[in-house]
Amino acid sequence: MQMLTKFESKSNRVKGVAFHPKRPWILASLHNGCIQLWDYRMGTLLERFEEHDGPVRGISFHPTQPLFVSGGDDYKIKVWNYKTRRCLFTLNGHLDYVRTVFFHHELPWIISASDDQTIRIWNWQSRACIAILTGHNHYVMCAQFHPKTDLIVSASMDQTVRVWDITGLRKKSQAPSAMTMDDMGRPGPGGDMFGTTDVMVKYVLEGHDHGVNWASFHPTLPLIISAGDDRQVKLWRMNDTKAWEVDSCRGHYNNVSSAIFHPRQDLILSDSEDKTIRVWDLTKRTAVATFRRDHDRFWVLTSHPELNLFAAGHDSGLIVFKLERERPAFQVHQNELYYVKNSILHIHDFPSTADQEVMSVRKLGSQFVAPRTLSYNPAERAVLLTSPFEGGSYELYRLPKNLGGTLQEPSDESMKGTGHAALFIARNRFAVFDKTNQMIQIKDLSNKETKSFKTPGLVTDIYFAGPGSLLMATATSVILFDLQQRRVTAELAVASVKYVVWSNDMSMIALLSKHTITIATKELKQTSQIHETIRIKSATWDDSGVLIYCTLNHIKYALPQGDNGIVRTLDQPIYLTRIKGKKIYALDRDGKVREIVIDPTEYRFKLALVKKQYEEVLHIIRTSNLVGQSIIAYLQKKGYPEIALHFVRDDKTRFELALECGNLDVALETAKSMNKPDCWTKLGAEALRHGNYKVVEMCYQRTKKMDKLSFLYVLQGNETNLRKMLEISQLQKDPLMRFQNAVYLGDVEERIRLLKDVGQLPLAYMTAKTHGLNELAESILASAGKTEEEIEVPEMPEQIPSTPKPVVQLEDTNWPLLTVSKSFFEGAFVQQQQQQQQDAGGIGGLKGSGFNYDDQIDNIEEAGGDWGDDDDDLGISSKPMISNDLLSGGVQLDAEMGHVAAKETAEFVAPTEGVSETNVWVKNSGLAADHIAAGSFESAMQLLNRQKGIVQFEPLKSHFLAIYQASHVSVGGISNTPSVQYLLRRNPETSTARTSLPVAVYNFQTIVTTQLQQAYRLFTSGKLVAAAQHFKLLLHSVLFTVTTNEGEANELNQLIDICREYLLGLSMEQKRRSITGQTTEDVKRALELAAYFAHCQLQTPHMQLALRQATKQAFRTKNFSTASQFATRLLELAPPRTVADEVRKKKVYLCFV
Repeated sequence: MQMLTKFESKSNRVKGVAFHPKRPWILASLHNGCIQLWDYRMGTLLERFEEHDGPVRGISFHPTQPLFVSGGDDYKIKVWNYKTRRCLFTLNGHLDYVRTVFFHHELPWIISASDDQTIRIWNWQSRACIAILTGHNHYVMCAQFHPKTDLIVSASMDQTVRVWDITGLRKKSQAPSAMTMDDMGRPGPGGDMFGTTDVMVKYVLEGHDHGVNWASFHPTLPLIISAGDDRQVKLWRMNDTKAWEVDSCRGHYNNVSSAIFHPRQDLILSDSEDKTIRVWDLTKRTAVATFRRDHDRFWVLTSHPELNLFAAGHDSGLIVFKLERERPAFQVHQNELYYVKNSILHIHDFPSTADQEVMSVRKLGSQFVAPRTLSYNPAERAVLLTSPFEGGSYELYRLPKNLGGTLQEPSDESMKGTGHAALFIARNRFAVFDKTNQMIQIKDLSNKETKSFKTPGLVTDIYFAGPGSLLMATATSVILFDLQQRRVTAELAVASVKYVVWSNDMSMIALLSKHTITIATKELKQTSQIHETIRIKSATWDDSGVLIYCTLNHIKYALPQGDNGIVRTLDQPIYLTRIKGKKIYALDRDGKVREIVIDPTEYRFKLALVKKQYEEVLHIIRTSNLVGQSIIAYLQKKGYPEIALHFVRDDKTRFELALECGNLDVALETAKSMNKPDCWTKLGAEALRHGNYKVVEMCYQRTKKMDKLSFLYVLQGNETNLRKMLEISQLQKDPLMRFQNAVYLGDVEERIRLLKDVGQLPLAYMTAKTHGLNELAESILASAGKTEEEIEVPEMPEQIPSTPKPVVQLEDTNWPLLTVSKSFFEGAFVQQQQQQQQDAGGIGGLKGSGFNYDDQIDNIEEAGGDWGDDDDDLGISSKPMISNDLLSGGVQLDAEMGHVAAKETAEFVAPTEGVSETNVWVKNSGLAADHIAAGSFESAMQLLNRQKGIVQFEPLKSHFLAIYQASHVSVGGISNTPSVQYLLRRNPETSTARTSLPVAVYNFQTIVTTQLQQAYRLFTSGKLVAAAQHFKLLLHSVLFTVTTNEGEANELNQLIDICREYLLGLSMEQKRRSITGQTTEDVKRALELAAYFAHCQLQTPHMQLALRQATKQAFRTKNFSTASQFATRLLELAPPRTVADEVRKKKVYLCFV
């Protein structure tokens, strides 16, 4: 039996734990007064509740309401609402520590046990105490309701366990009323001053030699379990008239904190202050398993109300675990499922849903350990089962010919054997894996070994790989092994593979790890890899080649290319066995076959799109209700924006999507229908990026951005329209706009007139004078009453620059676009639209993403009739024309669109975006330094955490920035242009864009020849602080050093040892030098540190320095024996002559002391 840890937290001492009955939550009450709410499935802390003053010992969730209750050393019981995240109310009444609190499973009651020697029952709805149970004469450590009947069990330090009958209290609660102080003080028949006969003591169980810490009922049987300070776990049985001790479980060697029954098996679990959790056989009362922690005492233990989960609180947190795996052993063959449930082999027929028990397999392994794997041989109708019990064992079963009648049990002991795994590899052969000796044994159906051989490496498990082959998993890879030739035929680097799932035709394989799925071909060539944050439980292949897999809370799909998504959510984990059409067949944790109906439309649509089966795509679009943001985003990502637009009907979403896809036609159409200023602004910005000046012109006119419109005409060299803008500004009496247009046109006289009109005569004079209009300047000067002597005109160049004129006036100012043929989907959608219009009996206007017109018309200017009138025409064209509405400024402006309406067969298709070289670096390398150079700091930190265990990255920040900066070169461009970025490659002569790697910023030779020698020099010169910093920097640099061969890698490992020894020695020497006291302890400590320093593995000159210091320190403190030893070691290292003479003098002196 093994403990499978599902979640572990680090915190203050945990005194109470409680599972939520439905959600994956657990409450932990801590000794420091805090209550923590954890999601044990995700491993995240959801909330903290901190209102108790002192340790919180009791905690419990309500079975149905969003409530939990807590009790602590502040004598208070608090009821909380976890949705509002606050305390609803506090129940006061206890006079000492509250030990435990629990909700009743039906009634609105809370039971609490306290050190005031009482048990209280509260009504949490009326917020009143309805009963006080007295009788214990010491601390009451625990009190709980029976899960089904009207009983209470309590445990006390008075060495007794009491069972109470609350039938009377239940009857009284039919018309509930709060107890008053008078009621509490009025004794009833058979009662006392603290309570009435509503609650009666039914049994008093005596047998513990010391105080009892815990007592609890069996969920179904009339049994009670108790745990005490006498280090025993006692089992009690009761009937209607009496209760008695059945047996004791002995084995703990310290106080037993709590004990509970296993809700599903005949087991008892107990935890103790001896730092162990023990599992006992309920029927034999013998120890089954012991799980030990090194430093933490256990204080509380609980089980999940519905799942096979347990939780225990200890000194440094809590642990959520389960005993043994709940995954049933199974295998699918054609339309039959072979699986094991409750130690019985079943066969389930998928078409008829018939399920039949075949034979008992209870003799395999242990009754508490389920079989791990099942392998079926259809040719011989034989089954191989393996169990992990006691290192692993297997047994070969031959299925009976007649499946009816009583269950058969195999009697042939010769069909058993030991081995971690066993599976069929041929019609009459199976392979057994001996994990301890790393051997593969091939046996026949009589269980006789035919041959055996060593594994090609350190193998952790074996899997089926077709006849004559085996799939072997190591810690870091998966190996395809040919059994006939006994050689490795393929290998794929995948770490920690747990399960292997083959497709129906054995052409694809899915390798399942804890959080990763690797999809590969049968030759182990990886096609994709999928990462999940939640544990992956199982997988199966669809007939179309799609992998359906499930995590703890979702059923998902994965295409061979790596695209994945969610099919549906799950309430509880299941194990997928088969998928057929829209039905998934799975086993739950109870071993029941479940049939789940799913909607496969989404992944079939994506698969058809990937395989370019466009007819299938169109069929799915037309026959299914396939909608959602994920589909739109997927189509957009895969380069099918025209299909994405087909799914969108909302104008705003359609507009945003069209902008993102660059479809200006659809964007223009939706902008006209919405007619909002922000839409025209966005469309204008996007059209400007595309070089579609006609759409930009329309957007600027619709938003009345006259300044931008004028500048646009300057860029186009459209002097005619600029003149038009000047006239508009004159009519609108906007002097700034009028001056701007005059500047753009180079019309000096207009500028002078404007300046005169606004009263700026000095500026008008200077403008005229500067541009050589002397007569006009003199008239301005005369009207102002000034002379030339009074005006100082600045010096101007001989030739004043003017507004540049266009060399050639283009007929179409839009950027030229690539003309390509109409795509498959565009043609299909247009044809569908035309068919709908014909069915409606007429031709509609412009709808959707296409324009409807005769393909024979090449120029829309040839179209006559009503097309000649356009209410939106601004009139700004090659022939100037001003409309009265425009001049009055009362209407929105619109541009002449010209060639905006393109043919269906002339769509612009943007080129496919290439792959960034930095992404190639990340893909090609598993080194953190290469990920840093690519700018992928997050993946680099994940690699360092996984490879080196690093969790604190702040000291490495400077290295991250240095590597990133050193891998990029920025070359300045010409004026007003951005710099050009270049990436530095490691091997520029031989590498390509697809195989490139970043330059090695930290290389081995530089570290050894430069940085290490610098650190040595600092050490020799006595600059200990600087030397320590340099060695630490050197150690950090090793993390990012790229080696070229195995020799350098080995030397780099030696360098790590050198840095460690020097840093250790330097820290001890700095500590010794910081000791300034002259007390005996200080002197002793200084001598110890000097001695330790002399035992670090340093270079010979540095070892001489350390030994010289140690000799001086020992000589100074008159520890002559130690000084003599240090001196001898120093002389053995052949120090310089002066040092040797000095040491010899001291050694001679020591001989006479």
